[in-house]
Amino acid sequence: MPSGVPIIFKRAAPLLVGLALATVAGCGGPAPSPTALRLEREDLISLVRALQSAERSVRTEVLAAKAAWPFVVNGLPAHRAMPRTPVHVAAVAAAGITVPAVLQEDEAGALTGPAATIGGLFHGFVDLAERGWQLIDGTIGQIEHGPPAAARFARANVALYIESVYDGHFNLAQIGKQLLAGYDKLGGPAAFGASLTRAEVDALARAYSEASDRLHPHVGVKLGS
Repeated sequence: MPSGVPIIFKRAAPLLVGLALATVAGCGGPAPSPTALRLEREDLISLVRALQSAERSVRTEVLAAKAAWPFVVNGLPAHRAMPRTPVHVAAVAAAGITVPAVLQEDEAGALTGPAATIGGLFHGFVDLAERGWQLIDGTIGQIEHGPPAAARFARANVALYIESVYDGHFNLAQIGKQLLAGYDKLGGPAAFGASLTRAEVDALARAYSEASDRLHPHVGVKLGS
């Protein structure tokens, strides 16, 4: 269990830096060449197809996360039964998220334009949610069955894992807004035609939105509490 703490932040820190760089790169600067613009549109279409194929497994994780969230949002209980079942279901659902080839780590690094930013958000969701739920699940196991020292350490650090789940879902909830903005930036229906319609983009924006994917309320437990 102790080794779980640095894993999240080693993976999350480059992600946050990458997102920041992507945001800066999108501000100002010269307009892309016709060739670059065509590539950005092709990448956005590929990204949309990937998000569509991942949607069912993402929805499964979101439903499981929302069911488990009330049991962990304020930390693990000290004087009643642990939420073993809902947390384990969420961990299994997170591990089962479909990550299409274009959104896998090596391929996602090749995306350009708005697709690159959206791909980074999806990666953040998958990485943080999967590791967060697995570590919360493992923490419950340590508290229930581990030696006292391991149980104390696990409980003291579980806030990190709960926060990572929240942050992962925050990333997921931003995808829709970024997709709408990117689609319009690259020319909208007039540029994409039947290859990517406004109806398709709007449907995905609703699926990957704050209304659909944010966890409420915000994390109520602090590290070490």
